Amino acid sequence: MADPRPLTPAEAARVLAASGASITAGIETLPEEIAGWHSAPDEWCVKECLGHIVEAEGRGFAGRIRQILEKPGLSIMDWNQVEVQKQRGDDGRALADLVGEFASIRAESVQLVEGLQEEDLAKSCEHNFVGTLRVQDLLHEWIHHDQNHHRQMQANLQAYVWQSMGNAQRFSQPH
Repeated sequence: MADPRPLTPAEAARVLAASGASITAGIETLPEEIAGWHSAPDEWCVKECLGHIVEAEGRGFAGRIRQILEKPGLSIMDWNQVEVQKQRGDDGRALADLVGEFASIRAESVQLVEGLQEEDLAKSCEHNFVGTLRVQDLLHEWIHHDQNHHRQMQANLQAYVWQSMGNAQRFSQPH
């Protein structure tokens, strides 16, 4: 089996648009109580996961790509994701507001990615933790990141409904 090839900017843009739509569709109708529910003391709720995706998109993905395009080779610093999430206070925000914030930033991001040229993909920065980061690397990590947190939100909803499943829990347990 051949190694997977990198996605083109157009392909990455389509994946990010679809991922954004999927994330939104999966959570926008949740009651506030469920969207703000924590499955464990140190686990993010659905709202916090979405807020983290918004923050990571602005700081880490679209934000870094814009910085790299403006000044290739620049040095950038890591950011404290847990502390930033605490400061955002997303678990206390209205879900509709978070979904709106996400939809807005995702639409801007998809336009950014659609506008990338082949020569932009090799442009890079130096990150204090991981070293050299190319635009191409960030595009692919962005897609990976989306999927990871989408699964986290889905797992949170699964944990929420588990206690209400009664004997149907046995369908999900090994035989």
